Amino acid sequence: MKFIFANIFPYRDLPEDFAQKYESSWVDIPSHLYDRKKGHQAYNDYLDQYELAIRLGFDAVGFNEHHGNAYGMDNSPNLMSAAIARKVRETEKTCIALLGPSIALYNPPLRVAEEIAMLDTLTGGRMIAGFPAGTSMDTNYVYGLPPAELRPRFWEALDLIRQAWTRKETFSFNGRFTQLRYVNIWPRPYQDPHPPIWLPGSGSLETWDYCIRNNFTYAYLSYAGYKNAQKFMDGYWEYRDKLGKDQNPYWVGYNQFILVSETDERAERDFEQHVRYFYNKLFRIPAKYAEAPGYRTPKSLLKGGVNQFALHGQHRYSGAQREIRFKEMVESGALIAGSPATVRDMLKEVIQRLRVGTIVSHFQIGSAPQEIVLKSIELFAREVMPHLQGIWDDEWPVVGWPKVAYNRLNQQQEVQPVR
Repeated sequence: MKFIFANIFPYRDLPEDFAQKYESSWVDIPSHLYDRKKGHQAYNDYLDQYELAIRLGFDAVGFNEHHGNAYGMDNSPNLMSAAIARKVRETEKTCIALLGPSIALYNPPLRVAEEIAMLDTLTGGRMIAGFPAGTSMDTNYVYGLPPAELRPRFWEALDLIRQAWTRKETFSFNGRFTQLRYVNIWPRPYQDPHPPIWLPGSGSLETWDYCIRNNFTYAYLSYAGYKNAQKFMDGYWEYRDKLGKDQNPYWVGYNQFILVSETDERAERDFEQHVRYFYNKLFRIPAKYAEAPGYRTPKSLLKGGVNQFALHGQHRYSGAQREIRFKEMVESGALIAGSPATVRDMLKEVIQRLRVGTIVSHFQIGSAPQEIVLKSIELFAREVMPHLQGIWDDEWPVVGWPKVAYNRLNQQQEVQPVR
């Protein structure tokens, strides 16, 4: 079982009356609400969290990409990866899992292939290359990409990156959106032929279909909770079986808020107001931004796919604002929260019900101050993670990870990385 430490880099200091005065935390949120000194403190606090997670032995630390919002201020996951790359290199097994960048936004996407190759070389082969299509807010509204072009650009960019990493001679690339006379990246990735590829998604059936057919790891990004994710993940495993693929849990990663304190009651006291801040302020996204017409594919629409941002935002624009209650969020599975023992039991249920080999663990929620987040990370690493890491180790070999992160079963069977 693998655990990735991640942080979306939220802005922690929106005004008390934000939800009453402003329609959205994304796209058109007024920039005068940003305080540069508080932003400076937040970035450095968050990097301190990453360094603590590295010291405590998380299997990986992860970054994603968002734009034009207070929800998540990591505009450049590659830049943040570079900031902690040498810390990772000093460890025995910790890797960097990029759950961005949004490759459809790069012109040319070859830049991503180069930067990840640099990071892989710098860390000595500890990179995971995750490529999300990106939210509608980021791609269609902030960056202005036509919705109908997003996924064609994404698939073409992924094709270019894979070719750049695997073809040994200089070649030309003539795509619909990118044309390059000379493709010839230096340096090459440290891992041969390239880092493991993950495709993060939040409900597109085409994404996990592509993962299954190409032996990529699917990372399900959801804040709705594992109980809501059950049907979707059951469909994933049924489809793998239909295609004659194995049921190895390491083909899936799952996104989860985890809030740990000394007792269940203390966890509620520590985090309740910050949970409300996240859902009432940072997750305040009107439907007009949550999903531009044409963003979601017809196949996903026909299967009843729902945009998680639109789903969470519905109650905010129908008149009265619904109160967010900590215990209800825990009961729904959106939050895994409580004492170390409670969190152990809840996470074990998530892992086994969804059949996932990696938990992308988020400890910073909303406006939570540094001291309680650091405590949560440390309690998790010392009193939760060690009890769960062996769940799949004697049954399934690790796939989709750099060699340094493989388990005992891999070593016994001499399983090679997916090509």
